[in-house]
Amino acid sequence: MTEFNTSDFMNPMKTQIWSNGRHLVRCVKVIPETHDVTTFTFSMNEPVMFFFKPGQFVTLELEIAGERVMRSYTISSSPSIPYSFSITVKRVPGGMVSNWLHDHLKSGDQVAVHGPVGNFNCMDFPAEKVLLLSGGVGITPVMSMARWWFNTDSEVDMVFAHSARSPRDIIYAKELEYMSTRIDNFKMHLICEQTNIGESWAGYRGYLNKHMLSFIAPDFQEREVFCCGPEPYMKAVRTLLEESGFDMKRYHEESFGETPIKDVKQAEIHADQAEAEEPKALVTLRIPEQDIVHSVELGSTLNEAAAEAGVNISKACGLGICGACRVKVVNGEFDMNHNGGITDEEVAQGYVLSCCTRVKSDIELEI
Repeated sequence: MTEFNTSDFMNPMKTQIWSNGRHLVRCVKVIPETHDVTTFTFSMNEPVMFFFKPGQFVTLELEIAGERVMRSYTISSSPSIPYSFSITVKRVPGGMVSNWLHDHLKSGDQVAVHGPVGNFNCMDFPAEKVLLLSGGVGITPVMSMARWWFNTDSEVDMVFAHSARSPRDIIYAKELEYMSTRIDNFKMHLICEQTNIGESWAGYRGYLNKHMLSFIAPDFQEREVFCCGPEPYMKAVRTLLEESGFDMKRYHEESFGETPIKDVKQAEIHADQAEAEEPKALVTLRIPEQDIVHSVELGSTLNEAAAEAGVNISKACGLGICGACRVKVVNGEFDMNHNGGITDEEVAQGYVLSCCTRVKSDIELEI
């Protein structure tokens, strides 16, 4: 859970709005979706509302094996949940970045992201009826769109058709089922290329074709089509629609496997500018009982500072309510903004809640 003060997040004077550029974000959740697909959720410590157009993407700036690597991923969450955003990543055999993310990125880690950007989105192409087509992990941008319409009680008529290799490879399977049972304007259709031994499957089998599409969306000619998936999948969809006489001006696609060169270049410029900026002030964190002396960033929370020094301070709410992250400040200046999780007597004795206490000078803790 991200550490923040609730009143700050509800105060419009303190809340910032996300804009295209370079941002340092912290991973707050790691959620397994399937055997080889994981969702990573990010947020910031200060109040930031992550507004974007459903379908857009971000570019991650990572350091892997001593080299800076840029890789773009579609935002899979919806801007209707504005204080965080998520990407959903499939582990690819031999994939340097996807494997690094699965093996190394964990809750609490900080990374740089660039964005949001992207012309493939549902806001720039409004329609009363849509057909959302996806294959594999290409489900992420159309899922962002579906979540947006679902969460905002939109009246957009949605037909959602997703193709997967097998039932165990269906990403967001339970959420899609939930959405289909809650509203009348969301129709879900799942297509599996094959079934594994022991798997039962009552849905469509094989590959999306014209005959199948006529059952899934008999009125597809009247719909705006958004499509994402591997290039062979999208090529097959384009051919199917063109042969059916579909108005391709109403067809929109995004390949999840390619990072647009212009966006990588812009991200690299942002990264270079960030490196040229003056480094942020550092202070010293001391935890004598554990022989810890570590430089940490001025203004970071004690919980963050301790984590950077390799010390885990247990916490639960992250809001300054539960008191689980209480520690004692022996020396140093700090600023604590809690929500009732500590008594005046404890404060007088030098105790603080590490999740909502920010470092203002060299500091020494007793944990």
